[in-house]
Amino acid sequence: MRLRIVVQLMLLCWAASASANGRQPPHQVPPQHRPPPQVSIGIAMPGVSIGINLPSYPRLVPLPGYPVYYDPDLDSNYFFYDGMYWVYMGDNWYASSWYNGPWGLVDPMAVPMYILRVPVRYYRRPPVYFQGWRPDAPPQWGQHWGRDWEQRRGGWDRGDDHGSAPAPAPLPDYQRQYGGDRYPRVDQQNMLHSQNYRYQPRDPVVREHYQQMGAKQPPMPAQRGAPGAPGEPSDRYPR
Repeated sequence: MRLRIVVQLMLLCWAASASANGRQPPHQVPPQHRPPPQVSIGIAMPGVSIGINLPSYPRLVPLPGYPVYYDPDLDSNYFFYDGMYWVYMGDNWYASSWYNGPWGLVDPMAVPMYILRVPVRYYRRPPVYFQGWRPDAPPQWGQHWGRDWEQRRGGWDRGDDHGSAPAPAPLPDYQRQYGGDRYPRVDQQNMLHSQNYRYQPRDPVVREHYQQMGAKQPPMPAQRGAPGAPGEPSDRYPR
């Protein structure tokens, strides 16, 4: 009985001290009641140079069964998905709405599922740690990025089969006109993209990027005769 009274007095003193210091006693929340972890979209504002310097528009080929394109001629892990270009370089993913950047760094937690599912054989410059992985299967991202990533992105390599994959987004072919010295500045890129590319992305990562660059509104028709307007000859930079 005496021990019980002593323990109660100690708890009352501790609670009074915590209240005086502006602290609340700790409260354990059952795991089933804890909110899910918040994942940031993770695309930084464009501006990163990653060494990609294409003289002209790439030759993009669709991957069978995937809504993704790649360039088999480039010595780079270079893809196109849902209206954006994606590059895997130096253990990081980068994204851009223009084929030659500038590029935004993408958080591993926010890389789109269909980009993660691209089989190893389509990486033209695979990292050393890809060795031994099945060429017809996706990279083992859980092994590379760790248990926490695997738990939070669980199921990225499962789910709908290839037959139910969405159709690939149309390529922004208007960008063929802009190679070499004609490649536009960032402020020009946003305007040209809004004028000439009417596709609206499905993936939340891509939509977030479009919002950042101000391209989420339906594009306005380009003026006749303006640079990059639809209908202007675009065979200057053939595929």
